[in-house]
Amino acid sequence: MDVALNHPLKPDSNPVDPKQVQDPAQVADATRLAAQRELAQSFSTLQELVAAARRSLSQATWDMLSGGSDSEATLRRNRMALDSLALRQRVLVDVRNLDTTTTLLGKSLPLPVFIAPIGNFLQYADPRGAAAVACAAVSKQLPCFISTAARPGIEAVAKAVDQPLIFQLYVRGDRQWVGDILDRAKAAGYDALCVTVDRAYYSRRERDMINRHLVREGGGDASHQASITWDDVLWMKQRMGVPLILKGIATAEDARLAVEHAVDVVYVSNHGGRQLDHAQASIEVLPEVAEAVDGRAEVLMDGGILRGTDIVKAVALGARAVGIGKLHGWALAAAGEPGVVRMIELLELEIRSALGLMGVTSLRELGPHSVRAATPVSTGSVTSAYPMYEAALRDGEGRP
Repeated sequence: MDVALNHPLKPDSNPVDPKQVQDPAQVADATRLAAQRELAQSFSTLQELVAAARRSLSQATWDMLSGGSDSEATLRRNRMALDSLALRQRVLVDVRNLDTTTTLLGKSLPLPVFIAPIGNFLQYADPRGAAAVACAAVSKQLPCFISTAARPGIEAVAKAVDQPLIFQLYVRGDRQWVGDILDRAKAAGYDALCVTVDRAYYSRRERDMINRHLVREGGGDASHQASITWDDVLWMKQRMGVPLILKGIATAEDARLAVEHAVDVVYVSNHGGRQLDHAQASIEVLPEVAEAVDGRAEVLMDGGILRGTDIVKAVALGARAVGIGKLHGWALAAAGEPGVVRMIELLELEIRSALGLMGVTSLRELGPHSVRAATPVSTGSVTSAYPMYEAALRDGEGRP
């Protein structure tokens, strides 16, 4: 399928010269990176980036990244709930200077954005896998979560960058197994631990099942994930000796328990609609979690985030920063590391445009008063934020 959303390529401002590299493997890597840089700079919108990703991925691989569980109600609800919020606009405000900075665990961020963990998909999108994503995030001074399932492995990814990363844990063994992998992550320089807690059972991802493309994230024995308790995550924090992030919080009750168990960051997520079907959307859950936490921990959120306006809405409802999941996988498939860099640049442009048009000069001015319930204008499909892309699909072959 060829989705016609291209612009003429622009010259790369800092090309890699393959002739300067002698090793054949390095020549191939340098040649690919140079082509990816040129392609990434040709994208002036996120829609073009997603179209390029769709062209580069097989149907099975696209479905593995883009699909949800069972009927995909949670997947669609993530988008529908975001589309059901309208931004409030104030005028006659001097918005020439905008402050998009925030902090996470004491570190300053230029944008309220982080790269969420998306398991082992990345190796299918680009030969460098998670290392390419980490390099892109660090180049933009943004946090990057690296999954237990990521390839080329947690040590290799850490060596690819000069800044600490955040380790995301799937529990795939007993306490000795967990202790060993936490020790490895600490030795590799990871400076925070994210434990995913919404994966007690691996969901039925029917796109993958129909495609006979059955890939289990994290390896090992998944039954151990079903056994972890609040006492276990507290032990994990003490063992690794770094701040603890709990990913997969979806109720005020669990948010309060998290704070009581010394959790530093409460991460609102429904696994991108890939775990419990017919769950609430992340953006629907966010206000009650933020209220329950009440400033005693920091709050993160992901789930259906595809636009700068989505990020603004999440910050307004209590998120310190917002995770980019599927979209960074698409960006990697479109143009490798430079594609992820370009995705971040385009999101920043959208965030700044939204803030300026809202009459908001700083993220700190956002709050629940910045949004209102509104009639949604989309179907809630996984790519409903990109109408020209979906129109191109309707005119050709394939599916969003």
